[in-house]
Amino acid sequence: MVLYRRNLVPGASYFFTLTLRDRSSDLLVRHAKLLRLAFRGVRRERPFEIDAIVVLPEHLHCIWTLPLDDADYPARWQAIKARFARTVREAGEPLQRDAKGNCQLWQPRYWEHTLRNDEDFARHVDYIHFNPVKHGWVSRAIDWPLSSFARHVERGIYPTDWGLAAEPISRAGERGPDGHPGFVPHP
Repeated sequence: MVLYRRNLVPGASYFFTLTLRDRSSDLLVRHAKLLRLAFRGVRRERPFEIDAIVVLPEHLHCIWTLPLDDADYPARWQAIKARFARTVREAGEPLQRDAKGNCQLWQPRYWEHTLRNDEDFARHVDYIHFNPVKHGWVSRAIDWPLSSFARHVERGIYPTDWGLAAEPISRAGERGPDGHPGFVPHP
């Protein structure tokens, strides 16, 4: 079995990708309000900043910055995933359980990357905001409602027309900003 090591740096900024077990599901967008409430509840108890986020039907990407004296993002993710699963189940969604009774909503692990510098941070923010265009859900980043892109436009970080898809995007051979699969640079 592979030993997974998490890089725990107090006050750091991290890029995350979390995915549902069922990659054909649209549960995250159908229950986006419940996901937002799960984030809000955990942030009240264990503060952190959400610098950028996009929620797609079966996965999400986000960047968090933790407090200067805190590096415990694993506990935060555990709490968010558990709250979301509980409220989705309470809303009537049938969720699979394993032999131990654990909910099978989320993939058990997630991708985490400690952001190294401003350029790395900016590259990952771009990746997050371009993701709905890359996956073909919209042709303009501004049109995806479950993203922090509009907030970044309001702050003058991006122009409204940033991230337009000039042509259909192929997923073959894509790599993320730090080498993991799934990145197409913005036009």
